[in-house]
Amino acid sequence: MNAAPADQIRLLDVQALDVRLQQLAHKRRSLPEHAEIESLTKDQTQLRDLLVAAQTEESDTAREQTKAEQDVDQVRQRATRDQQRLDSGAITSPKDLESLQREIASLAKRQGDLEDIVLEVMERRESAQERVAELTERVGAVQGKADDATARRDAAFEEIDGEAATVTKEREVIAAAIPADLLKLYEKLREQQGGIGAAKLYQRTCQGCRQELSITDINEIRQAAPDTVVRCENCRRILVRTAESGL
Repeated sequence: MNAAPADQIRLLDVQALDVRLQQLAHKRRSLPEHAEIESLTKDQTQLRDLLVAAQTEESDTAREQTKAEQDVDQVRQRATRDQQRLDSGAITSPKDLESLQREIASLAKRQGDLEDIVLEVMERRESAQERVAELTERVGAVQGKADDATARRDAAFEEIDGEAATVTKEREVIAAAIPADLLKLYEKLREQQGGIGAAKLYQRTCQGCRQELSITDINEIRQAAPDTVVRCENCRRILVRTAESGL
């Protein structure tokens, strides 16, 4: 394959721009904010699960407290009615009076037991409420950190993508001036060789594989016409000759 020396030099310019695009893509993938956001998202998921559990407990204890208070109220009302019957003097039978007094005493004990239950449930509900408040605050704090990390990531994206767009346009302009067959070979080699399809021959060393060429290879390149597209015998990349090639 033949191509004007100037077109081969342009190929190095395209290669440099492609390397920069690779670097930008790697930088975009490797932003520290990615790991930070992932970690914060995991923390937030765990905290939200704990918050839901605490809210469920608070709701359950609220219902339990309402039920216990209703039980206390029922016992209190019954005890009040019994006391009113006792105080009214309507019951004159000693046996009935004794029975009513025992019932009032039993209801008083029952009321005391139920009030203890109410207090215990209230304590559990208060604890659940404190837990809900604590977890709500923690979820908010983590969300704030996640929002900050996301904003920093998006700002970095904008900067990187802006540079990538500029580099891509510059590449398009230079690539348009390179013969199609040379550009096609370069693209094929770039895909096969880890992103490097063309390399400068510098001081008899291929800058693609960093291997010094043999005397025989150097002599062949030295004798090749300036428009001949030469390849590295070691890595098969396109070798571009310059004044620094050491020929």
